[in-house]
Amino acid sequence: MFNLFRLLKKDDISNPPYDYDFLLNLNEKEYPKYLKKIFKTMTGEELNLKHPKTFNEKIQWLKLYDSTPLKTQLTDKILVRDWVKEKIGEEYLKPVLWKGKNFDDIPFEKLPEKFIIKANNGSKWQFKIKDKASLLDKKDLYNFIRLRFNGWMEQNFFPVAGFEMQYKNIKPQILIEPLLIENGNNFPIEYEIYCFNGIPKIYQKIIFSTPSKCCVYNEDFTQCDLTFNSEYEKFWEEPNEYIKKAVYLSKILSKGFKLVRVDWMQYNNRLYFNEMTFTPFSGFFMLNNDWNNKLGSMLNLRKE
Repeated sequence: MFNLFRLLKKDDISNPPYDYDFLLNLNEKEYPKYLKKIFKTMTGEELNLKHPKTFNEKIQWLKLYDSTPLKTQLTDKILVRDWVKEKIGEEYLKPVLWKGKNFDDIPFEKLPEKFIIKANNGSKWQFKIKDKASLLDKKDLYNFIRLRFNGWMEQNFFPVAGFEMQYKNIKPQILIEPLLIENGNNFPIEYEIYCFNGIPKIYQKIIFSTPSKCCVYNEDFTQCDLTFNSEYEKFWEEPNEYIKKAVYLSKILSKGFKLVRVDWMQYNNRLYFNEMTFTPFSGFFMLNNDWNNKLGSMLNLRKE
């Protein structure tokens, strides 16, 4: 999970003190100033917002100058479902087991043994429940999760994420979906489709195992030497029908956006939509200079 406050110490940015409340109440005119400070701390580089060149720089520009109400709608894990249903069909959506604003209203007695609880207004604000009975028996764990969701329902992810503006005006809710697990305790294969100016260009397949592995493809499905996450072990295999379908559907969903990563999962011989990410990793990728520049050159910030 990307969480700025886990990656920065409070004294990394000073005068005035850098904290959640300060950023939340900051005048928007000051956003570029403090984003430059954050960028310097995170990457060690100066941020050029007037003439952004690298992939990381252009994501910072998008955060400040390309935020729209539609992006906020599609970042909302509940409202995005209507968009997906309209564009490609309801069959790619996971079922909704429950949604609401209050954790205490969750009807646990009606839920299956396995499910995932998400806050619609943040990234990775979620808990995967593999054993409902164990959760309800362990009061400490139950209360811990309850407190987390009560906090998330009152919190804004925008300062936590380093000025990801699309999160700023989401109305907090809780979403519960089935927890999709295959072969015992393995999570489904995931596909991340990076779309530049409405065109899928880079595709990543992730297999969750020990260790987790990733296969990265170029636009023509040839092997790509790019690494987004050094924690994944690289491997190569020919593309399957699911990633090809994910690319096709991502092109439909990404139309009209300068940059979006469309995420999918493969479960029980089906492809399911996961989410749309407009500023991946908040633009703080640990990329080598060649790929940072190459991806940056693929992204056109000019108006269509």
